[in-house]
Amino acid sequence: MLAIRAAKLFDGIGPELVERPVVLAEGGRVVAVLPGGSVPAGAELLDLGDATLLPGFVDTHVHLAFDASDDVVGRLCRAGDEELLERMRESGRATLAAGVTTVRDLGDRGYLALRLREETAADPTAGPTVLASGPPITTARGHCWFLGGQAEGVDAIRAAVRERAERGVDVVKVMVTGGHLTPGSDPFHVQYGHAELLAAVREAHRHGLPVTAHAHSAAGIADAVAAGFDMVEHCFFVTEIADESDTGVDYDRRILDDMVRLGVVASLTLGSLPGGPPPPPPVARRLPGLAAGMAAMREAGVSVVCGSDSGIFPFKAHGSHPYSIVAMAERGFGALEALRAATSAAARACGVACRKGCIAPGFDADVVAVAGDPLADITAVHAVTAVLREGRRVGPGKLLQS
Repeated sequence: MLAIRAAKLFDGIGPELVERPVVLAEGGRVVAVLPGGSVPAGAELLDLGDATLLPGFVDTHVHLAFDASDDVVGRLCRAGDEELLERMRESGRATLAAGVTTVRDLGDRGYLALRLREETAADPTAGPTVLASGPPITTARGHCWFLGGQAEGVDAIRAAVRERAERGVDVVKVMVTGGHLTPGSDPFHVQYGHAELLAAVREAHRHGLPVTAHAHSAAGIADAVAAGFDMVEHCFFVTEIADESDTGVDYDRRILDDMVRLGVVASLTLGSLPGGPPPPPPVARRLPGLAAGMAAMREAGVSVVCGSDSGIFPFKAHGSHPYSIVAMAERGFGALEALRAATSAAARACGVACRKGCIAPGFDADVVAVAGDPLADITAVHAVTAVLREGRRVGPGKLLQS
């Protein structure tokens, strides 16, 4: 049995921190959380001093196949499968070192993330738990078409969903709108009609799979919600800028209310590494509208979770997820909501709430230790001092005999 001792503990729900906790782990699971710092006889002790223990972060949106370079698409297309899989392993290790013990990979090539899922399941120290969508479903030459998920028409989309179900994916992803990464793609317009989107949702649900929508624009989000998608990625409600008075953002309160009523989750991909390029003028112009819109989303009660979208650009490098947590807190959600969005709420949205996202008996012993108190200062999530996945230490920290 391993006893993990620290100064404080956030269990994934809060709002109060446990003082001087001892987390007992055995067989990869948490068996008890004891306050007061006492360690049972015979247990191995990992004493993390003044650190705060948190559940391992759950990143709801990553692309392990993208290498966060200046030529993401070109490098992916030139790489063979084994080379690409090795890059994904490296991406997973960097992600795990940042305290992310579970990722949802929302776009790979050739279902390579399923291979990585098996590897990290067999060896928890090799990387995070992987939940995978395989290649996202998209239109011909549509957003991320080069990943191999092109399908158009109701029958082809149903077949694409069936293929993913047979492969054993954890979630189906559909590119409802275009995106910025793909040359020639338009993030402001939808790629599919209602019948196609409805077919994707019904086929996914028929196979017991959740379905999430890549959707930047207000029109795409509205279409995804109307079709019954379980989640919306990005969910920024952007629009084309028509004139000088146009904010380029349209958070429609009716759509927000529909999301609450239907239980549609918004997977926000905020945050990036510091020191990146300044936002281009169209993005800078939208920032006030985005801030106001997120306040409206919070006021409406939309369920939100925290994703990084890591891998797509240099300032979205693998291991940058803590910056997404900080960005959520700084954009009006507060430290407690941001931490929940990266732990218990994220695990619930990804369908793994029975074993991830909380530090409690019966949950996987996925634990990250940070220096300081992240409820008082959210930037403490950057100061990772130890990481454990299924009770096995993969980050810094000294193991001592009691």
